[in-house]
Amino acid sequence: MKNIFFPDEEVSINDLYFMCYMIERIARRLHVHNADVVNAIGSKELTRLICCAGVLHAENPLNVEDRWIADYSLKKGNFDITNVNPDLVEKIPEPLQMGGVYQRLISDTLSEDENFADAMIRVYNDPICQIIDNYNASAYYEPSYVVARAYRQGGF
Repeated sequence: MKNIFFPDEEVSINDLYFMCYMIERIARRLHVHNADVVNAIGSKELTRLICCAGVLHAENPLNVEDRWIADYSLKKGNFDITNVNPDLVEKIPEPLQMGGVYQRLISDTLSEDENFADAMIRVYNDPICQIIDNYNASAYYEPSYVVARAYRQGGF
């Protein structure tokens, strides 16, 4: 994907990783699904943000969260991804870990004619995210090729 501000530069996988990480942080903070965050931001703004990700990496993530929540009028919900059965889950994966899971799924399923922003919306709105985000199960822990294959096949 070409950077819209610097057409000679490519948006990197690390920029996508940063975006997925921030989406995870915001979704957890607001108690909403990741899809709610990407849908509220929209393709055009996701494209702009991912092209700025190289600069945003250097900012305090809490400040980035605050700004995105305000700029895109993101509202609190009632979905708590961290509400798990303690008999099944010893440790909830960190937002960085889940950012990596989603970055790999997006990049593994990216088509030639698709940019990262549209791929983010496609992936985060797929029903497989309900399985990946169920920490009582282990889908998020599977190798990336298994997650990508499950996405293509419509489930685990």
